[in-house]
Amino acid sequence: MRDVPLSNVERDFLLAAIEKGKRLDGRQTYDYRNIKITFGAERGCCEVQLGQTRVLSQVSCEVTQPRAARPNEGSLIVNLELSPMASPSFEAGRFSEYAVELNRLLERCIRETRALDLESLCIVSGEKVWHIRIDTHVLNHDGSLIDAASIATIAALSHFRRPDVTVIGESVTIHPPEDRDPVPLSVHHMPVCITFAFYLEGKYLLVDPTEKEESVMDGNMVMAMNVHREVCTVQMSGGMLLLKDQILRCAQISTVKVAEITELIKKALENDTRARSEGKKFGFAESLPVNRITANKEESQEIDTSDAMETAQQIVEAADLPAKVEVKVETLGSGVGVIGEGGQNSWAIPDEEQEMDRDAEDPREMDENGGEEKDESKPNQPKRTMGHEDDDDDDSEEEATVTIDQTEIGGFTKSKQTETSDDLDLSLALKKSSTQPTAASGAIPKKKTKRKGKKAK
Repeated sequence: MRDVPLSNVERDFLLAAIEKGKRLDGRQTYDYRNIKITFGAERGCCEVQLGQTRVLSQVSCEVTQPRAARPNEGSLIVNLELSPMASPSFEAGRFSEYAVELNRLLERCIRETRALDLESLCIVSGEKVWHIRIDTHVLNHDGSLIDAASIATIAALSHFRRPDVTVIGESVTIHPPEDRDPVPLSVHHMPVCITFAFYLEGKYLLVDPTEKEESVMDGNMVMAMNVHREVCTVQMSGGMLLLKDQILRCAQISTVKVAEITELIKKALENDTRARSEGKKFGFAESLPVNRITANKEESQEIDTSDAMETAQQIVEAADLPAKVEVKVETLGSGVGVIGEGGQNSWAIPDEEQEMDRDAEDPREMDENGGEEKDESKPNQPKRTMGHEDDDDDDSEEEATVTIDQTEIGGFTKSKQTETSDDLDLSLALKKSSTQPTAASGAIPKKKTKRKGKKAK
């Protein structure tokens, strides 16, 4: 899988920003990104973060036979792995041209400059020597890979400790770390690579380019230098010609940057050694940032609570007393008491208005001849007057209109309410049912009324 190339608009935007001396991340032309160096719990494990570029290096050792041409020297192998985890443009299982270029450059920077004393790795001349291997893995690619890889490699070599060896005659004893303290490697100097990117035929220069800035550059130059101002290696790529003054200017910039990075590596090594000697926590887990919510928490402090009771008593005495609340008890009837402004409980007792609404909504039952029903349960109900007389000659089918006076309404509601209240008492209802006459003897005959209709022919 390949990366998505930049569009023409993005390319023009980047070049226009570089011409004005501006960069996407806000840095100046010669500024480096933030560098973070952390060491693992084991010796020889180092992770370097250069902005968003992350590289991890691990150093290992074993006892092998030396080469016949150099029987008194150990061996050193530097390996750089580019996995698809770092960038989609990297393929797994095969070395691309870019990977081969980085491996050769890193090997020249570390091994061919004699950064590590190989003679100190000899155990028995011509028989046994130490074989040191450095595996560097790119975790994330965001430009300047060789810079981060060189820092991680030299820092891992300086952090590594090999087991101590005792040679008595022909017997060789390798002591584990529990018996004897491991021995550090002999590092002569710390070469660090600095990457320069050139734009518009070498007219503009950037230090530590990002991945997007590398995609639009005309060419680059990698200069490896140590703190002693010794140029270890120089490599140029791209079809571009540089003047002598431009190379000298890059060398001066590299001198300043290498001094700063070397001081940072030494400080990180000192902090890790101090943490291990004092028994403090160390490793990658301790280097992770704490959650932002608890990052600014304060340490626990002792609080004097000897005068807490006296202070609380003073606060209580100085406070105002709460206002007294008077509870009013109102007796509304026998056996009924209400606290507050409530009224009498009217549950299950219908009001007069509710009773009138219920009677108004009840439909009237009609007899077989179409006459209006007379309520049998209310024998004392006043007689109703008809608004119109029956007219046999009228052909309309309108029903007769019943008119009730206001006095009749009052008597009707009063009798209805009394009847309803009597029905609530079960004993009275039983007595009433026993004394009432049967429907056959005491029934009131219904009055038949004629309904207006057409004459029968």
